Amino acid sequence: MLPAIGPIAYAEAATGVLHVNETVVGEKGMVVAPHRAAAEAGAEIIRAGGNAIEAVIAAAATIAVVYPHMNAIGGDGFWLIREPGKEPRYLEACGGAGSLATIKAYRGKGYDTIPTRGPDAALTVAGAVSGWNTAYELSQSLGGRIDRPTLLANAVEHAKKGISVTRSQARLTAQHLADLSAAPGFKDVFLVDGKAPELGATIRQERLADTLEHLGRAGFLDFYKGDVASEIAGDLERFECPVTRDDLAAHEARLRAPLSVRLEGATVFNSPPPTQGLASLLILGIFERLNVKRGESFEHIHGLVEATKRAFLIRDKHVTDPIFAGDLSVHLSPRVLDREAAQISMSRAAPWPQVAKKGDTVWLGAIDASGLSVSYIQSIFWEFGSGVVLPATGITWQNRGASFSLDPRALNPLEPGRKPFHTLNPALARFDDGRIMSYGTMGGEGQPQTQAALMSRHALFGMDLGEAIDAPRWLLGRTWGSDHTNLRVENRFDPDLLIALERAGHEVAVLDEAYSDTMGHAGALVRRKDGRIFGASDPRSDGAAIAA
Repeated sequence: MLPAIGPIAYAEAATGVLHVNETVVGEKGMVVAPHRAAAEAGAEIIRAGGNAIEAVIAAAATIAVVYPHMNAIGGDGFWLIREPGKEPRYLEACGGAGSLATIKAYRGKGYDTIPTRGPDAALTVAGAVSGWNTAYELSQSLGGRIDRPTLLANAVEHAKKGISVTRSQARLTAQHLADLSAAPGFKDVFLVDGKAPELGATIRQERLADTLEHLGRAGFLDFYKGDVASEIAGDLERFECPVTRDDLAAHEARLRAPLSVRLEGATVFNSPPPTQGLASLLILGIFERLNVKRGESFEHIHGLVEATKRAFLIRDKHVTDPIFAGDLSVHLSPRVLDREAAQISMSRAAPWPQVAKKGDTVWLGAIDASGLSVSYIQSIFWEFGSGVVLPATGITWQNRGASFSLDPRALNPLEPGRKPFHTLNPALARFDDGRIMSYGTMGGEGQPQTQAALMSRHALFGMDLGEAIDAPRWLLGRTWGSDHTNLRVENRFDPDLLIALERAGHEVAVLDEAYSDTMGHAGALVRRKDGRIFGASDPRSDGAAIAA
């Protein structure tokens, strides 16, 4: 079994190198993001007298520029916002399928499934900026004092002066070069002399800078009903994408009630359909009922993996467009959680034939001195989304609609206006002792699994926040390009634990990486009752936790 883990560091099994992931402490506010520039942009807003919502808008705009393979303003966003002493609010900013996106149209083009790249993959309205607008209005009602141009100034500067290509951007561009370079507009922005950029290369996004500057002056809704909307619609029509100007104008973000699950000592909140937030809460509720006593033990890892299987079966049966999904809170009742936990054997692994869902996403979090807390997810689905970059605005458009089915009998069939299934889900926990925890990750199918690892390690077993994020992780699902079902793990797990998992029936595949992007980029903040804020980012990312 794994040895007891101290508060300082992990010894990497493969290399013997000692790694430290520090937890940052502050009181005036803090921002966590998977790119340091985005975290700093948000922290600057708090230092200037802004609140956590304003900080996240600034960080979201900046990360859309500096981490373009993971997200863009041509994607979707989901928020959990908690004012001190109040219940969290959920803000859904995801777009539906365009009015020209029909099963008949795609079948007519010879498709059996929706393509993942190119104009036919750019089939849903981008909702992220509508979420910025609603969040900004909420911020203003709470006394927010930072204007839109200031919130976007950092992002504009990075787009104009150029960004330094990160390791993951260089690797993923090269890995998917053939598909991406064929998408309209991509090579003009994200390639260098027709080739994938090297690590550290500079990429400028002048058109995107102009778009962000204009949104700062004219307002975020100009993206949907103004000059920016006209430019977007013109390029989408030119590329024969299924989204029209009327589709943009009809879109709006929505404030809704979040889902929640009651655990011993805490209530955890997450996003309802069309996201998989239900699965994230189910894992925690089921796992708690397994009565695991020791973190990093076989029972801990096995229990979470088996709880994940039960949660995903429910998710895949019920999560769809919220209009059709109905109220899924019944699945978080004690009766259902007891029933699901009873199906788990603590000595044997259940068979698992499910296919992992891919996704590229960023999680951002902020807490200010007042205790206003934000957990935010922003995504374009796959790396660089559809690959389509609109020339007039410099916006990269998502391919989230690739999750639709062309089978009209499916749970989530393609039809105009319908919202696609989303892997992204922001999380927030309210503890009975007064602590508030904002946390999340990118990583598609791995998001609920990483959330459960982080929450159980920190909240249930007392692990330091930075250490909980640093600790070796796992991902249940199929390896891309293979039909082989397995449980992928980073190579820092104790060999005895891996043997125990295999003996229980888990098909374990040890990655040759100590810190793998496959496991997502997690982050978290905790504000204690005394006002101190603790935050940590993921060493697997280019991020940081920055105190204001």
